[in-house]
Parts: sequence; structure tokens; C-alpha cells
Amino acid sequence: MLGKAYDTRLMRRLLIYLRPYWRPVLIALTAILAGAALQLVPPWLTLQVIDVHIPARDVNGLRVIGALYLATLLAEFLLEFIQASTLQMTGQRIMFDLRTQIYAHLQRIDVRFYDRNPVGRLMTRVTTDVDALNELFTSGVVSVFGDVFALIAIMTAMVMLDWRLALIAFVVIPLIVLVTQWFRVHVRQTYRDVRVWIARINAFLQEHISGVSTVQLFRREAQSFADFDAINVAHMQANVRSIFYYAVFYPAIEILGAVATALILWYGGGEVIQGSLTLGTLVAFLQYSNRFFRPIQDLSEKFNVLQGAMASSERIFQLLDTPVKVQSAASDTSNRSGGSGRADGGTIAFEQVWFAYNDDDFVLRDVSFTVEPGQRIGIVGATGAGKTTVINLLLRFYDVTRGRITIDGVDIRELPLDDVRARFGLVLQDVHLFSGTIAANVRLGNSGIGDDDVRRVLQAVNAAPFVDALGGIESAVVERGATLSVGQKQLLSFARALAFDPPVLVLDEATSSIDTETEALIRDALTTLMHGRTTIAIAHRLSTIQDMDRILVFHKGALRESGRHQELVAQRGLYHRLYELQFARD
Repeated sequence: MLGKAYDTRLMRRLLIYLRPYWRPVLIALTAILAGAALQLVPPWLTLQVIDVHIPARDVNGLRVIGALYLATLLAEFLLEFIQASTLQMTGQRIMFDLRTQIYAHLQRIDVRFYDRNPVGRLMTRVTTDVDALNELFTSGVVSVFGDVFALIAIMTAMVMLDWRLALIAFVVIPLIVLVTQWFRVHVRQTYRDVRVWIARINAFLQEHISGVSTVQLFRREAQSFADFDAINVAHMQANVRSIFYYAVFYPAIEILGAVATALILWYGGGEVIQGSLTLGTLVAFLQYSNRFFRPIQDLSEKFNVLQGAMASSERIFQLLDTPVKVQSAASDTSNRSGGSGRADGGTIAFEQVWFAYNDDDFVLRDVSFTVEPGQRIGIVGATGAGKTTVINLLLRFYDVTRGRITIDGVDIRELPLDDVRARFGLVLQDVHLFSGTIAANVRLGNSGIGDDDVRRVLQAVNAAPFVDALGGIESAVVERGATLSVGQKQLLSFARALAFDPPVLVLDEATSSIDTETEALIRDALTTLMHGRTTIAIAHRLSTIQDMDRILVFHKGALRESGRHQELVAQRGLYHRLYELQFARD
């Protein structure tokens, strides 16, 4: 919903962004007010020409008036240029500040927030909503003062010139108010409809372009097109309604202006014939009358700008006011470049940890275990047992509901986030690659990782052959790594983790999409790479964790069994059942 056309609370917050740029805003405001004042000069010069200099046949006076008229036009042009360029640059700087603030906040917000908010909606906040505020700052909040000042100044000049003609011209004001109110009421709804439907178009396109392979596989192109066409038609119809109201409003104002002009000519012409009014005064008054309606049109248009800005600012501030629930214990100054060196990862302990993504719907229940430095731990269990949640809590993507997680006896909530996360190298099942090059995706902006380091880790995980086939480490990676196989992307993710040389290596189904031959190749590399490094590996394939120092078996959020492979098989419990099922399936 659009809400109020003007909200004092929101406007007060918006004006804060103008404070750093008060000097250019003051310059623009001065230019606007000066330009509005100059609008009064040309009609007055016209009056002087007709009533004074022409009857007196004063050629020199006409030259002076002509020069003043030209100087006024040049001054108006200069002031308009100063006002427009200054406000536009100020608006761009404010947009830059806002987008920077929003993106910085998005980086700090915990993962739970992204579980509930679609990416498309957040992108709209950073793009479309910020653009709406730019329009407010460039053509709304400051320039509206110019329109109001110009309107008051012109009305004052009209009354001073001839109060009788002014009253006749003002007769149409009630009609203008009615037409403007009709326009504002109806265009407000169409304004909302247009933005609702463009938002739905964006959401539909994002979903169906991302899932285009599924659409094509199940031959849903015709249905998908029909769905898009329905949304697109609704958007077009909303725009057509908006065009209708604009098409009625502006001609209506022009007609009312023409009516006012006709009344002025009728009454003023009679007064000129009777000799009670000069011709120059009548002509000047007509010019003032024409200028009188421009600020009214501008103010009506700025109502829409203000309407959209209030709606956009409310959405932006709602996002910026979203609390950051996973807070760093101190300023994140440790290791901005990303790597913590090969320092000891410390003793990791889960102490009676409970966790629920939703209130009271616990996915981990009273989990306690310890991982010593250099120890290799495997985590297994059925889907939904809570394995990945253990990793999410360890890396503080979420905070525990009850209990605590410690590193060397210190609660991780009491440590800086950078310090906690720099200890871990994470390889996920669902790998995210950025557009750029293979080398850039391995080093992720860490200037301390050179090309030789990139080649070394690629060689260590046996990714070098396919990288060389692509053209080397500078070969291009498209968005989401779409041209690479799932297995290749996982190998690059593994190389990325190793390049940062973390003291703790975390593998979340890291070999789930790698074929048996490739898995055999990296298993030898893993043995070497895990030497002296704490390793926590989640796996469905029990073959990948059989040689671990200890295996943790989770079931329905609880840690049910713990031990080495042979010990757990001998217990003939949950692990033994998983082993038998997988052995039988294989």
C-alpha cells in the first residue's frame, strides 16, 4: 500500500541525507527562488514597452528594454542550469549513500532474514525504491519551494497590477482545485497499480528465467507465456488508465487557463476601450496569467513524486531498521583480507545446544560434543537430522536458541565474527560461483593468494586438468558458473577453501555430485590436506568418512551415536543400519 502522501516522520529521516550536501542544496534553492523572481520581469518589461517607450517613440529606451529582456532570459537559463545540475548531482550522491548503506546493512543481516525475503524484493529496495527517492530530491523536496514561491509572487504581482483583473483570473481557481483533486485521487490508485504489476512482472521473470530449463523440459513454454501475458496485459492496462488521467488533467488545466484568459480579454479589453486600463497593463496581465498555471501543474505532478517517495522510503527504512540479530562481539578488524593463517583452530565444543529455525520447532535437541585440534570428524544421519544446522551454527549464520558453542572455552558469541569465520574453510553442496574468472573465484579478492597459489590448490584437488582444458585460471566464469558441471563447481569450491589455508576444514556433502572416479582422485589429496588440520565433514556417502577419527550419528535433531567406523558398525545401531542400506544399494 502507498500509505500517506506525506509523512512527517519519514520526511524527517529523508532530510537527514540532505545534511551533508546542505551547501549545494542552498545554492540550488537560491537559484530556484531567484529564477521564480525573474519570471516577474518579462511581463513588466512588456508593460514598459507598450505604455511608455512606444508612445514616446523612445528608440533608445526600446534598446535598453530589449537588452534587459535578453539578459533576463539568459539569467533564467543560467539559474535553471545551476538548479538542475546541482540537484541532479546531489540526488546522485544521495542515491550513492543510500545504496551503500542498504548494501552494507544487507551484508550484516543474518541468514534467517534471507530465508523469509525473496531476492527480487531486496533488489527492488536497492534499485527502484532508491530511484524514487532520487526523483524526490531532484524535482520534489527542493523545487517545490520554487513553485510555491513563484505562485505567490505571480498572484501578488497580478493583484498589484490590477486587483479587478486578478479577481476575474482567480474565478477559475475553485475549478482548478476540483480538477486537481480528481486527478490526485485517481492517479494515486493507478500509480499503485502500475508499481504492483511491474513488481509482479519482475518476480515472474526472475523465477521463470532462472527455471527456464525446467520450463523447457516439461514443455511449459506456452503456459508460461500465457501467464506472463496476463500479467503484462494487466500492467499495460494500469498504465493506460494512468495515461487517461494525465491526458484529462493537463488539457483541463489548459482549458481553464484559456477560460481565464478569455475573461481577462473580455473585461480588460472593455476597460482599455473605456480608457480606465492601459493596453500594456492588459498584455502584461495576460502574460502573468499564463505563468500562473504552470506552478499549479508542477505541484500536482510533484504530488505523485512525493507519493512514490513516501512509499519507497517506508520500504527502505523498514529494511534498514531490520535488526542484525547475529552481532559481532567487537569491530571486525581482524583479517579484512580473508584468511587467518594456519593458526590452531582451537578446541570446538557444542554444549547442550538447542536450535529452532521457527519458534519451538527444534531441529537440534541437547547436542553436546567436542572436536579437538587436528581431529577429523564425520557427521552422518538421515535427511533432516540436523547435520547442516550444526555447520550453520558453528559459522554463526544463526545463533543457538539454548546452550552455547565454544572455541577454546570461549563462547563464539563473545568473539568477533571475522575471527570466528576466518578459522573455517567451507565447501558446500550447493556451490555459488561469481561471474569473472576461475582465479577470481578461488581467491575471492584476497590479494595474498597469488596465481601460483591458485594453480597449486587446483592441482591439489585434481581440478587442474579441466581448468587447463578451459584455457587456464584466467578463463571466464559466467553467472552462477552455468557453463561448468556440478562436479567441476564443487572442485573449484574445494580449491577456494584450501587457498585460504584455514585451520578448520568444513565439508558439507562436498563429494555428493562428483563421480566415483573423481572422488577417488581427490580422496588421496584430502588425506594429505587434512593432515594437521581439524576437519568436520558431513556426508551421505559413508565411504568418504570411514577413516575419520570419530563419526557423529544424528537422528531427528539429537546426537545418538559417536565413535569410529568399526565401533559404530559393531554396535549394530543407527550407523549400522545406514551402512547396510547404503551397502545394499551400492
